[in-house]
Amino acid sequence: MDSPDAVVACVDIGSTFTKAALVDLTTGELRATAQAPTTLDDVVRGVLEATAGFGDVPVRACSSAGGGLRLAVVGYEQLISAEAGHRAALSAGARVVHVAAGRLDAAGLAALGAARPDVVLLVGGTDGGDTAVLRHNAAALAGEDRSVPVVLAGNAHVADEVAAVLRDGGLPVTVCANVLPDIGELVPEPARAAIRAVFLEHVIGGDKLSADPRLRQWVRAVTPDAVLDGVVVLAGLRAAAEVPGVVVLDVGGATTDVYCVPDLDAEQAALRREAVGVPAHRRTVEGDLGVHHAVEDLRAAAAAESLPPLADDALALGEAAATVALRRHLRAEAAYGPGGSSARGVGLVVLSGGVFRHASAPGRDAVVARLAADRGGAGGVLGGTEVVVDAAYVLAATGLLAADHPGAARALAATLLP
Repeated sequence: MDSPDAVVACVDIGSTFTKAALVDLTTGELRATAQAPTTLDDVVRGVLEATAGFGDVPVRACSSAGGGLRLAVVGYEQLISAEAGHRAALSAGARVVHVAAGRLDAAGLAALGAARPDVVLLVGGTDGGDTAVLRHNAAALAGEDRSVPVVLAGNAHVADEVAAVLRDGGLPVTVCANVLPDIGELVPEPARAAIRAVFLEHVIGGDKLSADPRLRQWVRAVTPDAVLDGVVVLAGLRAAAEVPGVVVLDVGGATTDVYCVPDLDAEQAALRREAVGVPAHRRTVEGDLGVHHAVEDLRAAAAAESLPPLADDALALGEAAATVALRRHLRAEAAYGPGGSSARGVGLVVLSGGVFRHASAPGRDAVVARLAADRGGAGGVLGGTEVVVDAAYVLAATGLLAADHPGAARALAATLLP
């Protein structure tokens, strides 16, 4: 039982800024917020700067510094197992940098290596189904002169054999349940948990972000994973009030992420059974839509969507990133079939990120109005929908508290309700 004075510093180590929230674990009260520039040479310094005014309190953190978790998916064939792996990876909060389907040959291995993944998610075959491609790809990965951690989430009938091949090749392997045990049955949670564990062990636990052992003690998740957990809590509050689902648009320095937790009753009423099931909580991450570290890519993406040339203004860049990300998210949603239309007409849209947090109210309202009027897709999400701003970055903190302190997490999420 937490004492009345129990507090924790929830910290989001971002690509540009490190944001900290001091939260009362009993009431969920947000006692203080602070931020500091992320110190990419050693992110622990930035955490200490951001929490300096909080006193000697425990820290739990999430991180997307350095671009977050780069994940590649290697699957059996594109329309079923590779796509199932891709969706499971997205639900884990990873940035999917490469998807390969079928037997890996020399060109496929070169493309995989060029993507520089932190983790490879190896999938293939339903349980008791095809094993040849999974075996081949394991042998191909084991024969490479690089050691990238592998999460194995394929045909359970040969999982031990395939894991042994990978380990013999010097690759760290985490085995979990098949993401696609049967046609139409997508089971992303075991892979999501395994990816999280590998991230903590090999990325945070290594020296990529800091050699300071405190970082490993603090970090519980990659930031998009924590935010998604926070969005789920918020959507639960909305569902309890009998209002539709939630979409969160997070414009960051390196990526722009869109999270969707739809009204499940409405979705299931419209959904027909597809080859790959529709996950209840989904997100898209756009690595070329950052307002600090990917500006030139953002300009190119905006031009490809026929948007006007972008001014050198943070809010203008944020508006373009939001527009393109929402359009892409809806195109991805459409691939889910009838149940994938639920990002349109949701009950609440939450805007997150510094460009929205620091904008003037009139400037932000003007951006929201233009997004709502967008005929390229974004308007289908914002048009006629309640819109709020996560000005204190509480969604990441909510997600960090959701498992161990659900009451505090719900109270914190409730501060976002209109």
